[in-house]
Amino acid sequence: MTERIVLAELDPEVQAAVAATREKVAVLHAELPRWGLVVWTAGNVSERVTLTRADGSVERTDLFVIKPSGVSYDELSADNMVVCTLDGDKIEDGTPASLAPSSDTAAHAYVYRHMDRVGGVVHTHSTYATAWAARREPIPCALTMMGDEFGGPIPVGPFALIGDDSIGRGIVETLKDSKSPAVLMANHGPFTIGKDARAAVKAAVMCEEVARTVHIARQGGELELIDQDLIDRLNDRYQNVYGQH
Repeated sequence: MTERIVLAELDPEVQAAVAATREKVAVLHAELPRWGLVVWTAGNVSERVTLTRADGSVERTDLFVIKPSGVSYDELSADNMVVCTLDGDKIEDGTPASLAPSSDTAAHAYVYRHMDRVGGVVHTHSTYATAWAARREPIPCALTMMGDEFGGPIPVGPFALIGDDSIGRGIVETLKDSKSPAVLMANHGPFTIGKDARAAVKAAVMCEEVARTVHIARQGGELELIDQDLIDRLNDRYQNVYGQH
């Protein structure tokens, strides 16, 4: 029997962390249509709930927040974000019992259970990245932007049906030893991961950008790929030097 978890009965610190995560995930969902990554109600963002202690240390809970299934982006708010356990079960989170979590919840939950470094997961059906997925073709590393963000080609994961953790298993198997935060699930579309949901959303935006650019470049002739040693240098600088630290 699934353990009954009631949000209102949890530690006040956990309740506060859940509330903050719901706000963040609701806001980040607006980035998907803004960047043209989804249509209608497709796509989802999730983030694992974390606690920041007084000493600055971060502790991950066994909960995550995800979009409700089939709800319009215009109707999304912090109040209707769904809270789930790492088994993918909705807790009693104050939303109606009839408000089900995303159909991809089991996949997100599987990733969180098996990739401890991951704090955020995003799924889209962005046009160009999904076109590569339809061909079951990795996006070759022909751009410095790809070296920076993905550390090489964007790989293709196995075909899997929606509804259980099959997609999650494919994501983990494909990305567990990869620098890429993105995978093109065959005949489906991109999934991205990150240290938090914002990083996963960024990876989704970048995935579509390079998918589009490399597609256009290939229409003009053969691609000139970047050598792996140069990709490694690009990736190291971007991940460890670029930006504010």
